[in-house]
Amino acid sequence: MVETVQSGSEATDRRILRTRKMLVDSLATLLRKKSFDDISVQEIAAEADVNRNTFYLHYPDKGALLKAMTESRFRDLIGRRAISAADCRGALRAIALGVCDYLGEIGDCPGQLARLPLESAIISVVQGIFNEGLSRHELAPGSDPALQATTAAWAVFGAARLWFETGRRIPAEEMAASIEDLVSPVLLKGH
Repeated sequence: MVETVQSGSEATDRRILRTRKMLVDSLATLLRKKSFDDISVQEIAAEADVNRNTFYLHYPDKGALLKAMTESRFRDLIGRRAISAADCRGALRAIALGVCDYLGEIGDCPGQLARLPLESAIISVVQGIFNEGLSRHELAPGSDPALQATTAAWAVFGAARLWFETGRRIPAEEMAASIEDLVSPVLLKGH
């Protein structure tokens, strides 16, 4: 019998999870050696010790793998910080700090940072946290929680990205407090 792991609403075979982890780890290894544009699917598969067809069973292209890698690592960071939508107090600031920290962690490859499509992966995680949080509150009639969550997620990422790209930046904790002040009216509208 094959063991499965619950992932969202669907069960995922442990072998699938192991293969995906190997592919993510392989891409991370290759990114330390060369630019994303110069990495081929064949190289990723070879580094993971799987064939190209196996790669394509899991991801449609290397961009999808990059998004999965970014999302996974960002979720890990959020998990380490114990950020959840269950407690609103300080959650927005903690999420903003998490985004700043994540951008700082990947700062060892700043030349690639501007070219890598990080936004969609990080924003989708932050948006999901905001959606979950908003679902726990009764909102004013006419409020659009999906729009609020999307707007707030993009604002958090955009502000954190600007902070990261600034040469002489303020401490991440101060930036997170500024982001909280700016974004909370959007996120908390209708409460």
